[in-house]
Amino acid sequence: MEIVHTPVLLNECLSYLSPVGEDFENDAFMIDSTLGEGGHSFNFLSKYPGLKILGLDADSVIQKRAKERLAPFGERMDFYNGWFNDFYENYPAEKRRPNLILFDLGISVFHYEKSGRGFSFRHDEKLDMRLNENAGESAEDVVNTMEEDALANMIYLYSDEKFSRRIAAAIVSARSSSRISSTKVLADIIYNAVPSAYRFGKIHPATRTFQALRIHVNSELKRLPQAIHNAYNILAPGGKLGVITFHSLEDRIVKNYFRNLGKQCVCPPEVPVCVCGGKAVAEILTKKPVEPSEEEVKANSPSRSAKLRVVRKISDADEKRLYGVEAM
Repeated sequence: MEIVHTPVLLNECLSYLSPVGEDFENDAFMIDSTLGEGGHSFNFLSKYPGLKILGLDADSVIQKRAKERLAPFGERMDFYNGWFNDFYENYPAEKRRPNLILFDLGISVFHYEKSGRGFSFRHDEKLDMRLNENAGESAEDVVNTMEEDALANMIYLYSDEKFSRRIAAAIVSARSSSRISSTKVLADIIYNAVPSAYRFGKIHPATRTFQALRIHVNSELKRLPQAIHNAYNILAPGGKLGVITFHSLEDRIVKNYFRNLGKQCVCPPEVPVCVCGGKAVAEILTKKPVEPSEEEVKANSPSRSAKLRVVRKISDADEKRLYGVEAM
């Protein structure tokens, strides 16, 4: 089996999310919230022989690849096909609480190179971008139906694209004559919409718009705050939660939530007396985000923007800990 994706910050994850204590070493349970091709899980299972893992993924195609890769670990590995936010929202009360949880919020290289769903404009593919290709609207639906102002706002919000209005106007103009259905067609529209000087920068002018569409289609940022909150609450006491992000919007959500977990008081400013209990519910293990080494970036360029943040659980967190953590 050809492995396409290289797990980022692997050594750092193995270290910060290592099982601790006698019970953890002999019988630890981990949830890999974003299994992908199983790179992180493979290495955790290899290094920690007492560990069992449940791997989640919304994409049944890539999960099939992970099952093949992880088959040698037998009953130490189990699988769930679905969105992580649905999984954590409906986690059975009688099910064992995990000692470790990992979220890797990056999109697998498999999706860009092998899925055929239009995540990249390097290949001329159908404009889809859905991780679960059987549910929700596709990127093709979005670019052909969303109103111009909403399209421009979405592109700017999810990618900080400074020419979002010009790009949105060009898309709306192009779709008035024929439906936009392929990555090449959309990339060409964007290329021709931006100023000539912008076409020859460090990245292709369509890069940010494609990122924004992918985030929108898969509701990536909308799912995240409540998902990590629910995931934190199903952790066993003393358990650790780690999240790898790849862009500033994701990282801001995780940073703010973890900061709230580590605060003694998270009452809103207008509340004159603390009513939240006044105790931190988590220990922040990464005071600053852990970033890849120069060697890793050279060997695996997609890792260059990765950031890992980790907390250790003290006690459950109520909804007040979500104060100021925006779902976008």
